[in-house]
Formats: sequence, structure tokens, C-alpha cells
Amino acid sequence: MSQSPSQPTPQPYYLQAGRTANRFNNFVGWLARHGVSLMGSAELSVRGRKSGNMQRIPVNLHTHGGVQYLVSARGHSQWVRNMRVAGGGELRVGRKVRTFTAVELDEADGAAKLPILRSYLEKWGWEVNQYFQGVTAKSTDEEVIACAADHPVFRITVDK
Repeated sequence: MSQSPSQPTPQPYYLQAGRTANRFNNFVGWLARHGVSLMGSAELSVRGRKSGNMQRIPVNLHTHGGVQYLVSARGHSQWVRNMRVAGGGELRVGRKVRTFTAVELDEADGAAKLPILRSYLEKWGWEVNQYFQGVTAKSTDEEVIACAADHPVFRITVDK
């Protein structure tokens, strides 16, 4: 009885930051820690799923329809993997620290993510279009839906 070769499991999309992007992220994070938000940016702190230490990264907090979201432009990054385990974290701008809980939108439901991703690209496209593999705010619904699984989206609720 012959065995068929096993198919490799496709790796989730993730575009790791290079040296220049890391410097930019460090600068934006430094600004957020010192009270300067660029168009709604903040520093995200989320507990590491393996180390247990708080991991920090600047994020673009996005509001759509009165609800706040975190969108991972680079794909299934470390902060996304940590958020899935932690279920929340902190957002910091200066001395203001807001704790929140996070619920990930269904990864496979691109139609549900469509309006959020489109409005995210409208606001942040100047910064993140390069991570969306040619998809922009002006792309068709089908094109945005096709890339939705590559870009996790979390609905956040800030604790009172």
C-alpha cells in the first residue's frame, strides 16, 4: 500500500518588519509613550503567550461604526498570536492607559470584515497598502474579501 506524500500546511500570511520598519515602529511607540498619537496610533501591550511578559508594539486603533478595532496589516504577527491567547491588553498614549478585552472576528468571514478593512484602508492606506498585496480601499469587494483571512481583525471593548 503506497502512501501519498503529505501536503505541507500553508503558513498563515505574515510580513515581518525589516530594519527600517522596526525603527519607524520604535519611534511611533516612543511618541505614544510620551503622549503623541499620530492619527489615532497607540502603543499596544499584550501578554506574551510563551514568556508571560508584556510585549509592546505601536498600532493603528481604528473606529468603524462607533466600534473600535485593531487590524493586523502585516498578517498573523506575534501580537495577533498573543492577543488570541490573552484576550485583551492595554493601549497607551502618554500617561493614559486603557485596558481592553478583544474578540477576533471570524477569520474565514471576509464579508463581515469587508467594511472594516475598507474603512481601515481608506484611513491608513498611505501607511499599510504595501502589506495588503495590491489591495487598496478602491479595490473591489471581492478583492478585499479575498485578502481578509490574511489580516486578523479584533473588536475591542475598553474597560470602564
